[in-house]
Parts: sequence; structure tokens; C-alpha cells
Amino acid sequence: MQLSSLLNRFSEPETLKMAKLGRELRAKGVDVIDLSLGEPDFDTPQHIKDAAIKAINDNWSHYTPVAGFADLKEAVCTKLKRDNNLDYTPDQIITSTGAKQSLANAILALVDEGDEVIIPTPYWVTYSELVKIARGKVVEIRTSVENDFKPTPAQVEAAITPKTKVFMFSSPCNPSGAVYSKAELEALAAIFKKHPHIVILSDEIYEYINFVGKHESIAQFADLKDRVVLINGLSKGFAMTGWRLGYIAASAAIVKACEKLQGQFTSGTCSITQKAAVAALVGDLRPSQEMTEEFTRRREKTLALVSGIPCFKCFAPQGAFYVFPDVSAYYGKSDGTTTIQNAADLSMYLLNTAHVSSVMGDAFGEPKCVRFSFANSMPNIEKAWARIKDALAKLK
Repeated sequence: MQLSSLLNRFSEPETLKMAKLGRELRAKGVDVIDLSLGEPDFDTPQHIKDAAIKAINDNWSHYTPVAGFADLKEAVCTKLKRDNNLDYTPDQIITSTGAKQSLANAILALVDEGDEVIIPTPYWVTYSELVKIARGKVVEIRTSVENDFKPTPAQVEAAITPKTKVFMFSSPCNPSGAVYSKAELEALAAIFKKHPHIVILSDEIYEYINFVGKHESIAQFADLKDRVVLINGLSKGFAMTGWRLGYIAASAAIVKACEKLQGQFTSGTCSITQKAAVAALVGDLRPSQEMTEEFTRRREKTLALVSGIPCFKCFAPQGAFYVFPDVSAYYGKSDGTTTIQNAADLSMYLLNTAHVSSVMGDAFGEPKCVRFSFANSMPNIEKAWARIKDALAKLK
């Protein structure tokens, strides 16, 4: 049997691969601390769960409209106005089975074979692979810890060609934690205004987990808004990873295109999740704020612990819940048995020696770095970094 060549165009997500390896070790009785997955270790707030229970009891158990229930699309519009001062109408909203499906919808609706998609590094693992599935060409803009993992407007303009179709980025960024200020977005917007053939795909899933102030969206610039595809969802800000609810806010034409695609892939997302999502989006935000307060404490602890690791060069994340240190100083070092040649080697070494899971930076387009999550309890964070420090001390 010969499988489709499509499968050879893209790779399995390294985030899921490392989590799987960690589970396999744990099944053998090894005490593995997971700093690999991007999942809040909090339970979904009670008022959201109550809304889901009510939906079950009220028999919301039938097929749903492809783009989502009307009250959910209204709730998304309400949230965007309340939090971002953005005006959208329900025909400019589509809800999906997670923000990952929202991203896939957008890329498949926009990108043809040979189209170029500009993505600043580092980027979430799925961005580049979705472009490859669509037969597009990934154009990376290299950034580094020295420039806070953000491209300059000059870098962006230099990457643009007549074949550029999409500019794709996230703020706050997974994995770097970089957050774009209004001034930085305004400078990028000035570039895109000169190139009307480019659509801007803005992933804002970590919006609420922001350590430096108010979230800013590139959709706020009126003369650019119709070319912005805003991606968001409930997984990170509401601790609803398993509920699977993402959404797109965009021009009605793009939303209609995404609806056509989604109608053939999954149709509408879970009815119970949609009813719970209404309660999340328009209800009490205090639980989300409390999560961010706890992430802020964990961020400070993690940064203090990372500062004690020799040769790690680490950017202080402005949002999300990761540190993404440059670990390249350890390349070429050995404990006598294992020699570290790259980020993948270091991640595997830490998994097998320190029993701490992480994700190699190559997966995010940055081969000098490794991503470590602080979406874990404070005791586990402290224990994990003590193990990491001991394991790295063996490398000479």
C-alpha cells in the first residue's frame, strides 16, 4: 500500500513528539517533569463548566452550524469590542475545533502552490507545516534573543516579493514570549499598507497571558483591518485546552471561504463547547486574571532559576508561558557518553538524564534554542531546573 505524498510534505509536531516520549518514560516508572507542552495546569473555571452542564441538560446535543451558533459569534464580537476595541459583525466570525483548525482554515483558504508566506522566527511549530501542506513556500525572517525575537520593519520589507501572500506571526509569541507594542505594530502596518496584496495572519491565542501591559492587535489599524485574519481561542486564557474552540475574525469573504473548507472537514464544532464558550467570552474574567497572576510568579521564579544556569542566554518573556534560551554554548560538550551536537541532542539528553521534557528550537525555526514551559506547579518548576542544572554540569 502506498500512502499519499502529502504526508511527506510536513513533519509531526515536535511538541507532541516530546510529550509522547515523556509519557513513555513515565509509563516505565520514571519521574518525568513535563516542561514541553503548552497547556495551563489549571482546571476550567466553574462558571464555564456550569454553562456546559446546563447545555447538556437543555439538550444542546445536535449538529451545529458550520460557522458556529449565532450567540457564540455574537459573544466573540462582544469580546473583541470589550477587550480590543475592534468592531466585527457575526458574518465576520467563524468558530472552529481549536485555534489550530482556525489556522489551517486560513492558510488553506489563502495560499496557493508557490505563494510565499513570511514567518519571523521563532514561530509555533504548526505554522510552517500548514504552509507546506498548502504547497506554499515558507520565507523565514531570522530574529534572535539580542533583538527580543522580533523582526525589524526593514527585515520585513526586504522579505516581501510579488509572490508574498501572507505574513504570519503571533503576539504574545509561542515560543519566545515576545509581545509586540502598539508602536511596533504600527511600524509593521506602515510596511503592509504599501503592499496591498499581503494578508496578515495574527495569532493572538496568548492574549490574556501578558506580563507587560495591554494587549495590542494589528487589526486596530483601520486601513489594514480587512486584510487581517485574527486568530484566537479559549485554550490558553480560559484553561480550556480539551474543549477545542478557536475562532477567526476577518473579512466576510475570508470567513466565507473558511466556512466552505470547514464544511467538508469537520462541520461545526462541539455544541456543548460552544455554549460553554459563550459563558467564557462574556462572563467573569477574574479566573483568567488569576491564572495570569500565577504565571507571573512562575515566570519570575523560572527566570531566577535560569539565571543560575551557566552559558544560557535567555530573553525575559513578555507574554505566554515559556522561556526560550539560547543553549548553543553547550554544543560540542559531552558527559563522556553523550555528545551534544544540537538542540535536539540537548533536549533528549535532558529527558534521559534529568528526566525533564522540553522542545528543541529547530521545531520553531531557531536551532540555537530550547523551549521550556512554566505551565507547571512551582514545586515542579523548582525541581525541574535543579535537575537541569545538575545534568548540564556533567557536560564538559
